Amino acid sequence: MRPARTETYEHTMTGLLAKRADLFNEAERIRDRLAEIKNDIGAIDRTLGVLGYEGDLDAAMPRQKREVIFGKGELTKAIYGELRHAAGPLTSRDIAREIVTMQGNDARDRKYLSDLTKRVSKALRAMREAGEVRSMADDKGNLSWERRG
Repeated sequence: MRPARTETYEHTMTGLLAKRADLFNEAERIRDRLAEIKNDIGAIDRTLGVLGYEGDLDAAMPRQKREVIFGKGELTKAIYGELRHAAGPLTSRDIAREIVTMQGNDARDRKYLSDLTKRVSKALRAMREAGEVRSMADDKGNLSWERRG
């Protein structure tokens, strides 16, 4: 009788690659559905405004769990690591893009990248106040960041 196992794990790798593709496609569908839902909520909010609703729409929403992406000090550590390895000054968006890639997330996810860029900017301002980094503005007022010293 011939054993069912292979020496090269070809079947396992093929199966895992297929499962990975399925999960990636499912994530794309979920992301698209989430965008549709957010658009629908925006349309409902606009309609309520046209009809004269003056209440606080955010207060009427059910409370959502806060999504913790970084533990205490993790974002600052990641930012400092990116600045340490950079050849020159980086923008907040450049730093956020590198962190997204480092985490293995999709850097094409504009909403996630935009949210992370805001967090990175806030953390960099705090780091500047602590004297850990410095910023330089270009002619348009955009800031670039680098390690101090």
